[in-house]
Amino acid sequence: MGGSILGNRVLRKEDPKFLTVGGKYVDDLLDESLLTGALHVTYARSTVAHGKILSIDTSDAASMPGIVAVFTGANLGLTPQPATFNPMVARSALAMDKVRYVGEPIVAIISETREQGEDAAEMVIVDYDILEALTDLEQALTSSTHIYESCGSNAVFDTTALGMPDNTGDAFFEGCEVVVKQRVLNQRVAPCPLEVRGAAVAWVDGRLYQWLSTQHAQGARDSIAAANGLDASQVRVITPDVGGGFGAKIGSYPEEQLLGRLSKEVGMPLRWRETRSESMMALGHGRAQVQYLTIGGTRDGHVTAYQMHVLQDCGAWFDMGAILAPFMTRPMSSGVYAIPKIECRTTSVITNTTPVVAYRGAGRPEATAAIERAMDLFAAEIGMDAAEVRRKNLIPKFDEPHTTVIGQTYDVGDYEVALDKALNAANYEELRAEQARRRSSGDVKQLGIGVSVYVEITGGVPPMGETAKIEITDDGRAIVYTGTSPHGQGHATAWSMLTSEQTGIPMENVELVWGDTDLVPSGGGTMGSRSLQQGGVAVFKVAGQVVDKAKAIAARLLEANEEDIVLDRDRGAFHVAGTPAVAKTWAELAVAAKADGGLKHEEMHSVASATFPFGAHVSVVEVDTETGKVSLIKQIACDDAGKVLNPLLLDGQIHGGVAQGAAQALLEEVRYDADGNPVTSNLADYAFISAAEMPDIQVVHMETPTFVNPLGVKGIGESGTIGSTPAVQSAVIDALSHLGVRHIDMPCTPMRVWEALHGRK
Repeated sequence: MGGSILGNRVLRKEDPKFLTVGGKYVDDLLDESLLTGALHVTYARSTVAHGKILSIDTSDAASMPGIVAVFTGANLGLTPQPATFNPMVARSALAMDKVRYVGEPIVAIISETREQGEDAAEMVIVDYDILEALTDLEQALTSSTHIYESCGSNAVFDTTALGMPDNTGDAFFEGCEVVVKQRVLNQRVAPCPLEVRGAAVAWVDGRLYQWLSTQHAQGARDSIAAANGLDASQVRVITPDVGGGFGAKIGSYPEEQLLGRLSKEVGMPLRWRETRSESMMALGHGRAQVQYLTIGGTRDGHVTAYQMHVLQDCGAWFDMGAILAPFMTRPMSSGVYAIPKIECRTTSVITNTTPVVAYRGAGRPEATAAIERAMDLFAAEIGMDAAEVRRKNLIPKFDEPHTTVIGQTYDVGDYEVALDKALNAANYEELRAEQARRRSSGDVKQLGIGVSVYVEITGGVPPMGETAKIEITDDGRAIVYTGTSPHGQGHATAWSMLTSEQTGIPMENVELVWGDTDLVPSGGGTMGSRSLQQGGVAVFKVAGQVVDKAKAIAARLLEANEEDIVLDRDRGAFHVAGTPAVAKTWAELAVAAKADGGLKHEEMHSVASATFPFGAHVSVVEVDTETGKVSLIKQIACDDAGKVLNPLLLDGQIHGGVAQGAAQALLEEVRYDADGNPVTSNLADYAFISAAEMPDIQVVHMETPTFVNPLGVKGIGESGTIGSTPAVQSAVIDALSHLGVRHIDMPCTPMRVWEALHGRK
């Protein structure tokens, strides 16, 4: 938050640990006594994308050295379980009758060492009746081959079935002087967390203890309990350091849900950790949309109609991926623009690929990429500067709720100021002049300038609110229990700042407890940029309520009226107004409160609605017209997340988001061959971004507080990704626009850039 409330303290409590001893991940739990003697689990996975299982021979695998047990779905008596959002689609944790993507688990192997399990997995023989592999989204939509026979089509979710308008045909664009159409690919990407999935389990007095790399311990507990036929109270999930999630680790996966059952079968604790290749094949993927865009308007730059039909790839399972387009992309399809007519239809399609899950931004980056690409196409068609076209069509500043044509209500917005701040920081006019010089001279390295203006939705993931508990110890320290899950966001710092601001207890004396469902039974986890505006608000409010309780105790000890008690935050002591010499410390009050159960408070605080952060990005690239190589040389990010709690944490989240957004625009793409085999199954084949590909990122600060919560804060964890991806793609195309290039699909690799140039030549 701003200077008048929390000042500009930028201490990061997390830094010493991660810069010295490092994180403690699931594989590092070597001193956990409950896991003493733990065996290892390895999964033998499908090597074909689509096929009926005729037989599974595990005899050779079972005879390998160190193998304790081998299980198939039939051995375990597994039955297919329906998908949450479509009961017609069902699968079992281990495939039994059919496989639907390469990497789907079929056999679980229990071994003394991990290496023995990997060797045994190679000896599992599965006989398949190979079926047509549908990895192309548009092909799967029309194919007569059904990936789930229970469904009459691979198109398993269409917004027209929800009664949403389907305004097809040219009538929608009547009166438009200019109409532009484009098919756009928002390609499939892999989350690539630094720490891959890992889990360990042990049964303790009839309860299942599971250590898990997850973004949401409480949600994982519930799904693991259901998979094991247990009540949630019979499961304890403990989350060590996560090592990155990006949305892909929100829930739990079949490999993790099965561990409790396997542990019970062999009577031993178990460990499982996937390899990087397994992570690339079986950890949920992101994005994966094909978008058909049509935009129309007048030649003076006013957009009057915008239509989008989204094909959303679900992968081989009807889960989060199926609902991303209708419930996240569609509501945000108008972006920051006051377009009179907007229509967005979505169709979710099953394919023989890794299931799609939430990935940093989860549907909102796709909406922004679409409308920003459309605005560029429209600007190019009428010959107007891309930034000026955006300015002409922006929703004017508003500080009360604004409802778009598509039906989404935003809280506050000042989009033109964000655009101006980004353009000014970039020296936009000078960049255009330099671009003109290079074009006139025929320079091999052409300059491209991309602009994006965006709005996103944050904090809208149920439950709309969060639990917090604060307990004061006998020595005056504060223990904060939170239902959010830090994995790089800096919660230990932020929650300590909020607690210290209310109580006066120094930040170094505030301890954060999270990710243990016995200690924090309820919580919404960390996703959708919800943490500060829900979890942080809860901590701030509960800290204030602890202060109120402390005042009541101090009043009793000081024999004064409660309303006369004041807290001296500088000293962390309570006294009667006007007599500071006689005071009671937090430690003294905590000791005095022991007889009444201690000095603590716990409460669930609800939040009225989501918030809508916004901003503008400018990207500058150099494109080598001989080789197609793109170099990102400048990135300006103006991301408005309301009141800023800690500038260092804010900048860190923006930097990370920008890097992932630029990576999608330039490098990353999950690809399959004609038979459905992934050809990007490791980091040698999948183009993962590094510091070498990134310039210094210039962050331009802007604060437009929201009225939705008492801190005035909005989310920031995904904004950098949402703003940067279309800006970088736009910059690449802009560098070549004078040569006749109008569109290049992401990722803008040297090959695609060269092909675009070659095609025009």
